[in-house]
Amino acid sequence: MAKNREFGNRRLHSLLGVIPIGLFLLEHLVTNYMATKGPESFNSAAHFLESIPFRYFLEIFIIFLPLIYHAVYGIYIAFTAKNNLGRFGFFRNWMFFLQRLSGIITLIFLVWHVWSTRIQAALGTEVDFDMMAEIFSNPFMIAFYLVGVISTIFHFSNGLWSFAVSWGLTVSPRSQRIMTYVTLIVFVLLSYVGVSAIFAFV
Repeated sequence: MAKNREFGNRRLHSLLGVIPIGLFLLEHLVTNYMATKGPESFNSAAHFLESIPFRYFLEIFIIFLPLIYHAVYGIYIAFTAKNNLGRFGFFRNWMFFLQRLSGIITLIFLVWHVWSTRIQAALGTEVDFDMMAEIFSNPFMIAFYLVGVISTIFHFSNGLWSFAVSWGLTVSPRSQRIMTYVTLIVFVLLSYVGVSAIFAFV
């Protein structure tokens, strides 16, 4: 019974990492990438999101609650997982370790990012191009965001591989190998989008 419950929790954890959290990440990256087209494009995209009906309801039940569950259960997995890097140094074992490490980094980054943007917006600060440009006027914040964004994208991209395995989409070794290449491509493409957006504010 306990094993079945844990298996179900892990599948739910994996599913939430893709839907809705992963979809929100993609939307967020696209919105930020609009900064590469200039301040007006970014501001228009950001203001459009702010005008969505039932925004607070959607944020709470579609983003924050799934994110909290994913983060809390992810911490449990990270600190109870048995890493075998000392005995098995092959690629997938490293991905297993890096998935846990990137999850912790991502959580730290998200807490700061939500505080410095979403919470500040709730307190009356306008989230626009100038706000982000001010954040990135500090070289430390540029480095912090680069690490945070790349860790987040890696966690999502590599998580797609685990999701496909957990949900029985990739059963054979060949399909899992193909999925590895797919997730690496996703990681590279999304990293380009995320890093380009950061430097668009600098």
